[in-house]
Amino acid sequence: MMILIKIILGLIGLGVVVFVHELGHFIAARAVGITVDAFSIGWGTPIWKKKIGAVEYRIGMFPIGGYCKMAGDNDFKEAWENNRNAVNQKEGTFFGAKPWRRIITAFAGPFFNIIFAALVFAIIWGAGFEYRTMDNRIVLLRDIDPSVSSPADRAGLETGDRIRAIDGRKIDNYSEVQRIVATSAEKRMRFTIDRGGKTLALELEPELQKESGAGMIGIFAYTEPIVGSIQAGSPAAAAGLCAGDRILSINGQEIAYTAALYRMFKDGGELPSSIPIEYERGDALFSADIQMPDGESEGLGIEWQSVLYHTPDYSIFGAIAKGVDEAYWTLATTVRSFRLLFRGIDLTQSVSGPARITWMVGDIAASGFGQSFSDGLRSLGNFLALISIALGVTNLLPLPVLDGGLIILFIVEILHRKPLHPKVVQAFQTAGVVIIAGLMLFAIAGDILFFAGK
Repeated sequence: MMILIKIILGLIGLGVVVFVHELGHFIAARAVGITVDAFSIGWGTPIWKKKIGAVEYRIGMFPIGGYCKMAGDNDFKEAWENNRNAVNQKEGTFFGAKPWRRIITAFAGPFFNIIFAALVFAIIWGAGFEYRTMDNRIVLLRDIDPSVSSPADRAGLETGDRIRAIDGRKIDNYSEVQRIVATSAEKRMRFTIDRGGKTLALELEPELQKESGAGMIGIFAYTEPIVGSIQAGSPAAAAGLCAGDRILSINGQEIAYTAALYRMFKDGGELPSSIPIEYERGDALFSADIQMPDGESEGLGIEWQSVLYHTPDYSIFGAIAKGVDEAYWTLATTVRSFRLLFRGIDLTQSVSGPARITWMVGDIAASGFGQSFSDGLRSLGNFLALISIALGVTNLLPLPVLDGGLIILFIVEILHRKPLHPKVVQAFQTAGVVIIAGLMLFAIAGDILFFAGK
């Protein structure tokens, strides 16, 4: 049942993003005088259709995708098939319109995706939300595993530093650090830190993790070892630990921060089946033995105490400004991510096809709704905004068939000062079909591997 819910939510979410894209083409086409024959949500045989004015509105059998069918959009293909030297220039058709009108129409789809994302972000930040995270104080990976050298270590960061800003962007908590670093691989960045009351500025460049395409600098959150909650039935629960307990040592190792457990638990099977633990509850000291089943070391069942962060209260205009800022930042990050695809990252993990995207949209929405209705809406909204921008940027790539490829054709036509020969356009579009088909097959193969591992 849960799988079905995820699929349904995913299809709805992906359908909204595609609808916005096609709506951009539709509105722009009508604004510049291009006749629209049909506007459909979904593909395949229409299960519903109604003609209003010159436009037939449809709902297709298959809910993923959609299209905006303009008058004369197949004229180039017909001219090529009939071996004509020029395309039909009939007024009101897509190719009969001036090139600049066609450029506006092609650009409007991706542009609407970006505007949609900005509006979604504005609504989310305007409504406000809370989330649990960690403080912006850090622990170096070097102090957990001395054998590892990292960008943070080489740049001069130290355990206990607080990251106050990155490239001038104010940092309030560790989640913001993770987000910026993960999306800034191989980008030179300026960190403003607080070290014992002194403000320092350091520069570093996150390394590219080729498995995921994410950036990393080699830090953990400096989290006090205070128990926030205990998982029912876990080894920690059986040992009698409670929320609010402060862990002093585990297996004889003093625990100053929770990241110290990383090395202890990262290699399974190294810990004894009975692990001595010392902890503080109020003013009293206690000790116990945690029983790990069969000597496994997958975890103690402890959720560490976190910080409840509430977003600032924004006015309407403040929320709009924040939404635009988030959309711009996401857009810039997406463009930078496309460059990383050619840096040797694992494309099967980093490139998703329609099945995996649908699953991810549904999974994130279902997970959010599992906590609360507002969390579900926020999670879904954030991810749809990200997908919307990714769709917009992808369609602006200068590849045949995509909107970006069409824009290139129309710009060449303006520079050439006469319509392009149908054979040239057809060859360009055919190459595009081959490229896109290859990318889709690759993405679908990645999807199959992804679901095979589920």
